[in-house]
Amino acid sequence: MTTKTKRAGAYRKLAGLASAVLALAVTAGLAGCSVFPKPQTDPTRFYVLTGPAIPAVAASMPAGTLRVGLQTVRTAPYLDGKSMIVRRGDNEIDYRDFARWAEPLSTGVGRMLGAQLLASGQVGRVYPYPFPLEVTRDVDVTLSILRCEGMVKADGTAAASFACIVEVTDARSDGAVRMRRVFNAPETVWTEGDYSALARQLSDAIALLSVEVLAALPAR
Repeated sequence: MTTKTKRAGAYRKLAGLASAVLALAVTAGLAGCSVFPKPQTDPTRFYVLTGPAIPAVAASMPAGTLRVGLQTVRTAPYLDGKSMIVRRGDNEIDYRDFARWAEPLSTGVGRMLGAQLLASGQVGRVYPYPFPLEVTRDVDVTLSILRCEGMVKADGTAAASFACIVEVTDARSDGAVRMRRVFNAPETVWTEGDYSALARQLSDAIALLSVEVLAALPAR
């Protein structure tokens, strides 16, 4: 067999293979199939803490006269990520990558606590840190978040869990401590997997925290 004949045979084999691939693609197309994978829907959902409605905050602002400084909210390091957390037992942490906070947890807690204080009618202004130099504050509030998550207990029941260290100090005098305590919000029953409900229940815990803070503020 000559080289020319061998080359012609190879060309015929390649042509036959190409025809087979083309026929397979046409058949798949007619069957409604695609040779390329279909795009997948992103299952990730994002959640925020909620508080009083904006009209309620706006209506209450003129009534209050106290000026509150809100220090930067600190969180336990394991809470620094965006994934919502479900605790199992004392030591196991489960990060839910498809259920995520839309903002850093420290930002959300500070935002909602400030809104709750303004909505009370007792506070006129809330200044987040860093504070304006020209502003005189009455009190400062410091928060360190210890827990802000869902939890599954040994008996299989689930609950929302929030705890923090809260401190209220005089800003005008020598920084005397008006209140310092560990705040543990009452656990509320939670349906595991309902992350919208978890965000709402943790928001309710912050509302209860604001009641504690308001009780420690000076009377005006």
